[in-house]
Amino acid sequence: MVAHPGSARVVRAAGRLNEPRAAVVEARVDGTPIRVNRLPVELVREEWRVVDRWWTEEPVSRRYFEVVLQSGENAVVFRDEERSCWFTQRGA
Repeated sequence: MVAHPGSARVVRAAGRLNEPRAAVVEARVDGTPIRVNRLPVELVREEWRVVDRWWTEEPVSRRYFEVVLQSGENAVVFRDEERSCWFTQRGA
């Protein structure tokens, strides 16, 4: 039996598009990344913060960076300040 392509079962199996993945990031004292998964950062294009759901038991506090790695790859990395860890997402 083949599941309907729009069914929740198929969506769960495929995962979310561009889901964040844990990353190993070396950063300067000010928090700016200098290496992402051992690759040097050539350029930080943009930086922004997201603070949301502060009124709930699961607040969101993240510092995002859009970077260009030495390999030429674009990436978005962020530090989850609630959990004190880094994640990466594929850039545009």
